[in-house]
Amino acid sequence: MFSNETKSLIHLNLIQGVGLKTLQRLLTLFGSAEEALRATPAELEKRENLSPAIRELLIRKPVKIPLEKELELIEEYGCHVVTQSDAAYPPLLKEIADAPLMLYVKGELKTEDALSISFVGSRSARDYGRQVSRQFSYQLAQRGVTVVSGLAQGVDANAHRGALDAGGRTLAVMGNGLSLIYPASNAQLAADIAQAGALISEFPMGMQPIGKNFPRRNRIISGLTLGTIVVEASNRSGALITANHALEQGREVFAVPGTIYSELSTGTHKLIREGAMLVHSVEELLEALPQQARNMVSIPATATSLIGGVPPARDAEQEPKRREARSVPTTEHVSPESAAPPPELTDDEKSVFEAIEAPATHIDVIVRTTQLPIGKVSSVLLMLELKGIVQQLPGKFFCCA
Repeated sequence: MFSNETKSLIHLNLIQGVGLKTLQRLLTLFGSAEEALRATPAELEKRENLSPAIRELLIRKPVKIPLEKELELIEEYGCHVVTQSDAAYPPLLKEIADAPLMLYVKGELKTEDALSISFVGSRSARDYGRQVSRQFSYQLAQRGVTVVSGLAQGVDANAHRGALDAGGRTLAVMGNGLSLIYPASNAQLAADIAQAGALISEFPMGMQPIGKNFPRRNRIISGLTLGTIVVEASNRSGALITANHALEQGREVFAVPGTIYSELSTGTHKLIREGAMLVHSVEELLEALPQQARNMVSIPATATSLIGGVPPARDAEQEPKRREARSVPTTEHVSPESAAPPPELTDDEKSVFEAIEAPATHIDVIVRTTQLPIGKVSSVLLMLELKGIVQQLPGKFFCCA
């Protein structure tokens, strides 16, 4: 299953006290992980560039779990290991200065993942942040862009889910070993990602999700991608660490503006002041990518571009009518009628769509008409918005797009 060199690299990675820099130094000094592990105490003593502490670690090889158990866990959880010498190793990640020497992977890495964007933001994202991350990722996935994030609640989870809803690819970079799912509430999401992309970690299989792991894994999130988009982040958010990694790696940094009254806008607005590109639409984001990447983007005929799923066409003559349509609607002198539902809708989507009457219908009316729980109705409405079928108006009113 594994070459001797890959097994040796896994073994070195298991040794407590051996980090990435030590691994890199050992490979430089010995030429391979296999030779580093094979070195006798006498041979290690001759290596002047090795500290006494590292010599002692290579002699004792202290590990929490033995190599054999680690290999069993890799097989048990359906994972595999990709090293920098493997063709499957992500080329963008290999470019960064502190690229991991090996990755644990559950799922599949593909060459098309080189066209990718990462999403970071608050775990406590508000409705706005969750909707933006889900809609942007949906639209990017429609265009063949792989969405990368960290499987956390809030922005991360919605970015992954948007890509999955569009039938696209998404990668989740974990701050723990792949025998664990953190947070546990995202277990089903993780399973879906493994089917439509991959779960990725540089940590041994049984590594717990301890705090210091997450800033470290952030460099991988940005390193895998052409650019990082920040959605709802405070000044203390870990998302800013990822943005800084992206800048150091020479990658693009994008920020979605938010309301000035929210603490979750302070970090994103700070990034914008410092030079991050303010983006209102997926089109703006894609235009900032290198020409070679733009050539790889596919534009679906049904794709929408702006937040809320509003088609991009705008002109001075139509704008007053559009503003009038967006005001709180009234049903006075209007006969209740609804449009025929588009094809390929689920039963719940069809039920919610048919409950929307012209000119617009409040969400409470939709709930009463469909007899579905409000949480379910909200979720279905968001899905219909992502598909460009329904448009949300102020005051929780909805109309057919």
